[in-house]
Order: sequence, then structure tokens, then C-alpha cells
Amino acid sequence: MTEKKQGWFQRLTSGLSRSSKQMTEQVTSVFVAKKPLDQDQLDQLEEMLIEADLGPAAAARIAEAFGKARFGKESSEDEVKEALAEAVAAELISREARFDPLSGPKPYVVLFIGVNGSGKTTTLGKIAADLTGRGAKVMIVAGDTFRAAAVEQLSVWADRAKATFVSRPSGADAAGLAFDAVEQAKAEGYDVVLIDTAGRLQNKSGLMDELFKIIRVLKKIDGALPHEVLLVLDATVGRNALAQEKVFGNQIGVTGIVMTKLDGTARGGVLVPVAQASDSPIMLIGVGEGIEDLQPFDAKAFSRSLVGLPPA
Repeated sequence: MTEKKQGWFQRLTSGLSRSSKQMTEQVTSVFVAKKPLDQDQLDQLEEMLIEADLGPAAAARIAEAFGKARFGKESSEDEVKEALAEAVAAELISREARFDPLSGPKPYVVLFIGVNGSGKTTTLGKIAADLTGRGAKVMIVAGDTFRAAAVEQLSVWADRAKATFVSRPSGADAAGLAFDAVEQAKAEGYDVVLIDTAGRLQNKSGLMDELFKIIRVLKKIDGALPHEVLLVLDATVGRNALAQEKVFGNQIGVTGIVMTKLDGTARGGVLVPVAQASDSPIMLIGVGEGIEDLQPFDAKAFSRSLVGLPPA
């Protein structure tokens, strides 16, 4: 494992420590025993996984897979964790996808959506910093024209990332801003355009209508736009994240999910039902405040960290 990847795994493990502590303390107290694994223990495991926000369907499948691996056997703590990590990874492996805006057409247009407080603006800023660090010419568009604080926050990230920043006065038409920004990016040879949007409660029809308008306007430039629509979800809200995904996923053409703040919750397992309920894959996860703490989703690494195991 490279030093960079090792460093990320350590941050992932640290970020998920609250989740792994809760899960492994409960699970190993039940399964690390002198007697072989039996059905009563598997039923307890299923209940623990549900309590950890993995959801009833995934919990049932994971418990069943765990049982096939360990039923009738005495288990050490590491054997329990290994079997559990494999069962969780099996649930997630098909939900991985790469976010790679530098491999697509130019300018590659990415729209960020989600509710207020999800970490959307910060996620956009981290992505911008990573891209400019790799030599890309990046434009950040402050499409949240409702909140001055969001514009200011994004301006700080643009300065930090050395990206071009485009905004308009409070209350301006976000769709018109997005249209003009992409046209400018095309004319000036930008690699990537990252568009923030107003944090919308999914039950606020006016804000949802504005989001539809932004997408319609972008498609007037090119029917393939936006190339990505990233839904940013906050892990600390637990199963409310699942409800948000259902609403946005049903109404907007979400192409990928970013799960943030996994370091701020003891229920990081919520990523599992979100991944399985969504038609969109998990692309990125965040486990801290630093730029390097937003990384591509790796099902096996996530699963091992979730149960407190070192890298394979």
C-alpha cells in the first residue's frame, strides 16, 4: 500500500472510529465466546446492525452471510470482524463509482445539490482544491444566490484553491448565472465548472423548481449538461439521509452521491441502506475537515474501517 493510500486509510479508520467502536463492542461481546455461533446470536447480530442504521433489509442479508461464514464455529475477535467486513463489503461493492471530471469532455460541468448543512459547499471547495492541485483550470460558480454566507464561504474556498470564482448579487437568477458561467468557461478553455446551488429542503417546491430551471438552461448549451449531478448527504442525520436521497433521486437526475461527516457519527452504517436504495452510486466520502479527507469511495476499505480492521 502506498504511503498516500495508507494515510487515507488511517484517516478513514479514525473518522469511522465512533461507528466501529459501537458496532464491534456490541458484536464481539456476543460472538467472541467459547461456544459455536448459533441462531440466537445471529438474531442478535441482525438487531445490532439495524440499531447501527444499516437498515432492516441489509441487516438481514449481512447476518445471513455472516452465519454462512461462521455458523457452528468458535470465533476469535479478528475472525468475527473479518467475516462481518466481508459481509458488509458484499453489500456495497456494486455501489462504487469513480468521480473523474478530468477524464471527460471540457469543460466538465458538475452540479452540487442537497439540503442546507449537508456539507455541499465545503465538498465543492475540497474538490476544487484537489483539481487545481492536479493542474486543472477550474471555475467555481456560486449558484446559491439566496444566502450571502454561502457565497462568502465559496469565495474563500476559491481563493484557497486558486480557482476562478463567479457570483452575482443576492437574489439574482441562479439559472442565468449558471448559463453565463458555462459559456464563459467554454470560451476560455476551462477544464471543470463546479456549480453550487441553494441548499434546498426537498419539500420546498420553489427551490426545487429553480433546480429544474438550472438544469434546463444548461441543456440549452449542450444536451449532455450537467455531466454530473452530485447529491451531498450528511451521515450525522442518520436515516433522514435515506429520506433525502429518495426525494432527490426521484426528482433530479442524480449521477452520484457524496456522503459527508462520517467522522461525526456513531452510525456510519447508514451509508449501506443509502447506497442500496439509490439508483446512483457512492462516489466520494468525507471523514474530516481537511481537503485530503474527501476521497473516492472504496467499499472494502470502508467496510474494514467500519468494523475496526486494518487494511487488507
